[in-house]
Amino acid sequence: MFVIKKYLLLVFVLFLSYWAIKPFFIPGFFPIHDDAQVARVFEMKKALLDGMFPVRWVPDLGYNYGYPIFNFYAPLAYYVGGFFNLIGFDALVATKIMMVIGILVAGIFMYLLAKEFWGEVGGFVAGLLYLYAPYHAVDIYVRGDVAEFYAYACIPLVFYALWKVYKKREWKYVVIGSIAYGAIILSHNLTAMMVTPFLFILTMIFYIKSRTYKKPHKPYFIPLILLIGILLASFYWLPTLLEMRYTNVISQIGGGSDYRDHFVCLNQLWNSPWGFGGSAPGCIDGFSLKIGKLHILFALFSLISLPFLRKLNKDKFTFVMFFVVSLFVSVALMLNVSGFIWSSIPLMSFFQFPWRFLILSSFFTSFLAGGLFWILQKKLTHKFLSVSYSGMIIISLFFIIYFNSGVFTPQTVLKKNAADYTSKYALTWVVSRISDEYMPKGFHKPKNANEIPNKKIAGDSKIKILSLSEKTQNIQAKVDASEGTIMRVNIAHFPAWHATVDNREAPLKYDSSSLLVQVPRGSHTLNVTYSQTPIEKTGDLLALAGVAILIIGIITHREELFNA
Repeated sequence: MFVIKKYLLLVFVLFLSYWAIKPFFIPGFFPIHDDAQVARVFEMKKALLDGMFPVRWVPDLGYNYGYPIFNFYAPLAYYVGGFFNLIGFDALVATKIMMVIGILVAGIFMYLLAKEFWGEVGGFVAGLLYLYAPYHAVDIYVRGDVAEFYAYACIPLVFYALWKVYKKREWKYVVIGSIAYGAIILSHNLTAMMVTPFLFILTMIFYIKSRTYKKPHKPYFIPLILLIGILLASFYWLPTLLEMRYTNVISQIGGGSDYRDHFVCLNQLWNSPWGFGGSAPGCIDGFSLKIGKLHILFALFSLISLPFLRKLNKDKFTFVMFFVVSLFVSVALMLNVSGFIWSSIPLMSFFQFPWRFLILSSFFTSFLAGGLFWILQKKLTHKFLSVSYSGMIIISLFFIIYFNSGVFTPQTVLKKNAADYTSKYALTWVVSRISDEYMPKGFHKPKNANEIPNKKIAGDSKIKILSLSEKTQNIQAKVDASEGTIMRVNIAHFPAWHATVDNREAPLKYDSSSLLVQVPRGSHTLNVTYSQTPIEKTGDLLALAGVAILIIGIITHREELFNA
């Protein structure tokens, strides 16, 4: 009974999330900007089934030449979707489950964070506001940016763990925080880049404050969250940084995605029309860029709690003030006045769209909004006023869902099934054209579906293919050549690929689309294998080191964990 009462409001958060996820229960699927989600889930499952881990390469996308998408495009959500596809759900249902999980945990993690400061009711309201933030709906039903809303979901958990480590210095919160921060990096590297400066500053504030105590207790626990989180995700971010030069991803910077054309007008943050189009220069975009009127109003009214919070708990006051300042910073970075910052930091051009900072603005406003209900609960102690307070909560919840649930709906629903997204034609042509920026530089893109190769290995009349075995990470063929010739392996060039002929290393060459292998006269066994590069192996080892540190910490602090 105690457990039910303790988590009752958390259950209500999940129950009231129904209107945010309702469209996922309808047969078929809806169109989104990044309409490659089902295909990526299917390809992730296929690679896992072939025994590739970590998954870096997919075989069918990239016009059937394959490409290293999960070496560069954040993979976490697709591991979740691929798992459900692997255990028996079709690719479309697995994709829906993947997306619903990402939506729900956003409200759960915000509830956990806000409850620490504003109590059960404040956490409950903050969790719902975060779940029903307008930009959250844009990411789900307009842009279809699963990677981004997975990172959005994990942000509150890192701040929660950082606060708990600062207050209690318990290893379990180092574990939670490290995994959550690693999950942000693995979910969406751009979101990780946005949130890391804020996390770093707060970490330094907590670390410095803890060092001023008369008896500082394990202050090193505080920065360990970020350090271990970086280690855990190093199998992904290290190759992303050091091997991106082999791809054409830099082509995405500038052009129609130049940040100078996509600053937000201030009035758009208060109200901008809903739509399913794209971002455009000026003050009228194809989709809404509003933070949310209730989010803004509740957050502003919550500022009346600051003087009372300062008297009651200076540490909480510091944390909340950090959020207030961070909210204004995140808003400023979306406006044209911050142009000098964007031009001064070249790395920021990778964000492409300043309105991406709506992720953080939604986070900060949702958290701060819980303070309004905390201060009202503190002040409305009279029996009659308590009844009024309860009424205010009910009315607020009604308004949150009534005014925001309407945007958590797709433009239309298409009568499609998994096969429509995972057929050979869909994978190698339709979806491949949506996202091909990770193909090698100078790659010759097929002009139509007829130019796409049907087989991974092809040869001329001088060679006969006796048998062929294809897996994501390995192509094996037994061939018979009437004379020495060159075989074409229809795999996009990437330095991880190596070839052997009769178990002897064979030099690989490549042209504008394929790998080329010299095969001598006679019968031979050709193997073309994806072997992780030294950079990828280093990333794997660093990630294992992060896991080892967490396990050693759990063992050495087992009494603390068991007595919690």
